[in-house]
Amino acid sequence: MIPAVVLSGMPNSADPPTNPFDPATASYPRDMVGYGRNPPDPKWPGGAILALQIVVNYEEGGENSVLHGDGGSETFLTEHIVSAQPGLRNPTVESLWEYGSRVGFWRLWRLLSGRRLPVTCFGVTMALGRNPEAVSAMREAGWEIATHGMRWNVAAPADEAGERMEIEATLALHEALCGSPALGWYNRSSPTTYRLLSERGGLLYFADNYADDLPFWAGVAGRPELFVPYTLEANDMRFAVPMNFGDGDQFFTYLRDTFDVLYQDGVEGWPRMMSVGLHGRLAGRPGRTAGLARFLDHVARHDRVWTATRADIARHWREHFPPGNLKARW
Repeated sequence: MIPAVVLSGMPNSADPPTNPFDPATASYPRDMVGYGRNPPDPKWPGGAILALQIVVNYEEGGENSVLHGDGGSETFLTEHIVSAQPGLRNPTVESLWEYGSRVGFWRLWRLLSGRRLPVTCFGVTMALGRNPEAVSAMREAGWEIATHGMRWNVAAPADEAGERMEIEATLALHEALCGSPALGWYNRSSPTTYRLLSERGGLLYFADNYADDLPFWAGVAGRPELFVPYTLEANDMRFAVPMNFGDGDQFFTYLRDTFDVLYQDGVEGWPRMMSVGLHGRLAGRPGRTAGLARFLDHVARHDRVWTATRADIARHWREHFPPGNLKARW
């Protein structure tokens, strides 16, 4: 029952044709059901019961900065109590981000490539352009480089024409820098962004979604688009927000517990996907990399895990689960 206080000021709840809370009569684009009680068997390769997807976000050099024409230095996912300094560079903040590209990225790259693990990079185009050696190392290791937008944590142009131009510029420069086109998109998407990307075509998947433990199809302006969900909780970003991971051991414990529950789901007949989100300036710090290494050791003790790039997972899903009749969501 909808509480009366919620209905206050809304159309008469006794009138079904105009009642926005009646699912039988109201148009509602969100999917609150998903796969429900019986999710599909994803048929992961090799009989795997869990697909593990590791993301390294490469953002350093594309964040807010006076040097980039912004009003000040970045404040989000920055491990420093930043005082307002409009119009001024903040050397402390800049150096924290520089650690990510100068040191942290390479620590993560050595750990992951040394274990020959498939990885997807969410690469901010401006940031990638400032470190060609890092791009070369990703390609050498066989990483997929998906696009994380032209800038990091900077709003897209408000007008549709401007956003369309930015999308084209982002994807063109990404291909020039990385040697191949981006197959996935992860960047502050809005309903307009989804539609513009869908109209343009050429992407295997969208990643800026957190709604499931499996890929799914959704309707975007009348077209089927594949979403490969990501994570904001099995993610080292929680080192840089209040009241979250305090040390590498907490990071390891959370990743391990997430893995164990999802793996057990698979044992019981419901195979899943697990994403892990990393950043050079966060998990690339030594004490945190130690926790990540312990997690990877834990994963290695399980033999029914398919570690894959997001493009690998998207191709697999497209082959085994083509889109059916879809409810329009955007």
